[in-house]
Amino acid sequence: MADASRFHAPGIDDALDAVATRLRQSTAIVLTGDGQRGRPAGQGAAVVWSADGLLLTNAHVARGARALVDLPDGRRLAGHTVARDPAHDLAALRVDPGATPLVPAPLGDRATLRPGAMVLAFGHPLGISNALAIGVLHGTRAPLLRHSRAGTPEPLLCADIRLAPGNSGGPLADAGGRVVGINTLIAGGLGYAVPVDRARRLVAALAPRPRLGLTVRTVTVRPRGVAPDSALLVLEVAPGLPGDRAGLLPGDVLFALDGRPLHEPGDLLDALSSARPDAPLTLEMGRAGRRSTRAMADFTQYSNLAA
Repeated sequence: MADASRFHAPGIDDALDAVATRLRQSTAIVLTGDGQRGRPAGQGAAVVWSADGLLLTNAHVARGARALVDLPDGRRLAGHTVARDPAHDLAALRVDPGATPLVPAPLGDRATLRPGAMVLAFGHPLGISNALAIGVLHGTRAPLLRHSRAGTPEPLLCADIRLAPGNSGGPLADAGGRVVGINTLIAGGLGYAVPVDRARRLVAALAPRPRLGLTVRTVTVRPRGVAPDSALLVLEVAPGLPGDRAGLLPGDVLFALDGRPLHEPGDLLDALSSARPDAPLTLEMGRAGRRSTRAMADFTQYSNLAA
């Protein structure tokens, strides 16, 4: 008979306990169904996004305009749905935490993930509050959802991890406890999560942000002596907006904005979401076979959706 003590790893136990503690203080419970009228209900989870009361969950959890939210500190508050993106199964809730700020979850980056990495899910499966599940990441671009807003399959995170009703809307985290996705569904015995970069876009849409005034699509470029790569082809330039003022033209190819590679339209939205209107951006572009760099400035026009 094997000695069970040989499999006890205090270092791993302590590390997992630290991650669970970190996720617990940033994961709320969202009461669903009749529980919003004070009767027994199902429950989902929500990730605390900001100290002032913004939470991210699934659209199938926050179906209505209001929900009851049990905070990590035990308070039950009324939540209001401030944004929904059913195509990507995301929703944003806002509660008023009063004088007691919430603890935002630390956020990770899908770009740093690799298949085989350990991931952790935190939530309230089958009514069990604050449960931690451990699994292995299968892939970072699983096209399970049928259509995104752009009409193409939306890449999801896919992991061999045990999820159950009640994990929906909760965090999928990396080994360091950084949230990399919002758990959304189970299929074929695997767990799927909406990447955190998609959640960032939903949050960014809640506030005005710089707009270039461009219509773009992904193309494959093949520079001489360099492996083929993807970039953005400019299809249209809106008159009077920063792209027009910077002299961009249909047919230009965009490679990077402020050092961030532009492989798909969402990359441009991500770069703009983190931009300050009063700070110039550096655009790497190509025209007529020549590559150049130019400054993008004077973001006086704003939009919640378009690049």
